[in-house]
Amino acid sequence: MVSLPIIINHHHHPWSFLLRARFNTWAFAIRNAASSSSSPLKALQLYSLMHRQSVPFDTFSTLYAIKSCTHLGPHHYLNNILRHLHAHILKLGFSSHVYVATSLLSVYAFNVFRDACFLFDEMPIRNTVTWNVMVTGYSRQGDITTARLFFDRMPLRDLASWSAMIAAYVDNALWDNALPLFRQMMVTRNVTGDCLKPDQLTLGSILGGCGRMGSVGLVFGKSIHAFVIKNKWDLNVELGTCLVDMYAKCGLLKTSSLIFSMMKSNNVVAWTALICGAAQHGFGHEAIQIFENMREAGVKPNELTFTGILTACVKAGLVDEGRMYFRMIEQCAIRPRIQHYGCMVDLFGKTGLLGEAYEIINTMPFEANVVIWGSFLSSCKLHKQFQMADDNVIDKVKRMVTPENDGGVYSLICDLYVLSGKWSEAESIRNMMLTKNVRKSRGSSFVRSGNVKSES
Repeated sequence: MVSLPIIINHHHHPWSFLLRARFNTWAFAIRNAASSSSSPLKALQLYSLMHRQSVPFDTFSTLYAIKSCTHLGPHHYLNNILRHLHAHILKLGFSSHVYVATSLLSVYAFNVFRDACFLFDEMPIRNTVTWNVMVTGYSRQGDITTARLFFDRMPLRDLASWSAMIAAYVDNALWDNALPLFRQMMVTRNVTGDCLKPDQLTLGSILGGCGRMGSVGLVFGKSIHAFVIKNKWDLNVELGTCLVDMYAKCGLLKTSSLIFSMMKSNNVVAWTALICGAAQHGFGHEAIQIFENMREAGVKPNELTFTGILTACVKAGLVDEGRMYFRMIEQCAIRPRIQHYGCMVDLFGKTGLLGEAYEIINTMPFEANVVIWGSFLSSCKLHKQFQMADDNVIDKVKRMVTPENDGGVYSLICDLYVLSGKWSEAESIRNMMLTKNVRKSRGSSFVRSGNVKSES
């Protein structure tokens, strides 16, 4: 285990003037250093210096030292630092201090979740924030069932508790659980007897899910919008962007644009929501116009903005525009990501430019994944250019696909073999699909009416 004192050089230390200072002055200095995300190690350097100079510790200096760890990110020695701090907290007798223990629990939950579970079980005193950390932690792990168990076990719940659990359901597309819980929150009373009122964070989580739920989500999203209007909330950037995104994803681009125009200020996220909404519903030319308006407003596009505009070009078959916007990515000092190359493969493939699509795959700085190869093979089938899907290409794809996840790709390969007259290869793929129980996900649609869901 690496201890803090041996990773810090104290010779001619810039904080030597604090050696004889009072311990609460140290806590103040550690707090200031911990608040800076640019150099989080400064707080730990001060904390280590206190230890070496035998300066008495208080809970504040320990709290701020723990807080500084949140800015370290996935550093290779972060786990050792956390465990060193944990051991020091036990030695100081601060483990029963609920704020210190909860702060340490929060950092563990985002970095070493198993250790967070051990710490939670050992905590003699817990508050609502302690429970909220575990609900969020299990949600981040994808264990929504256990997150709900912790939520139900909570002695007291605050607005953050409800928001964390609702966000857990929304983030995992469990709409049928999220909406009833939201309604339950609206009729729940707090310790003073007042009904809980959702804040913008809670509504933002719900609106994010509404945009992915279709007609039911639109109805619920409109009711949330009505709640915002009734309570005379300001349409700030955060809330306005959530509403713009929700209406755009539901296909109501006029409503989305109206809300966008009513916002006091706009940022690249709001512009991107409009562009992606237009692209998603096939309004390629409208998406381009929005993109150009954004540039005229002096807003710099980001990676997701370019993904949206390239998707719009794919949907509308705008090859020349797609080429232009792809070149613009680097002109905006952005490194093209694999999704941008994937859009170009899709664009060239769907418009019959299979040679250019293949060249993109071979020259891009990323290894093509199964999604990109699947798009290329689908274009080969669409335009009957079976010579482009030669044995080398198909062998590459076959090495990538997995029976449990890529049944559709196996079916596509089989179809290409059949259409090109390679019957023995097609029969081999079919036998393999039967042997490994490979199934292609069948298409389906859902129509909701109230609480009734019909599938076809």
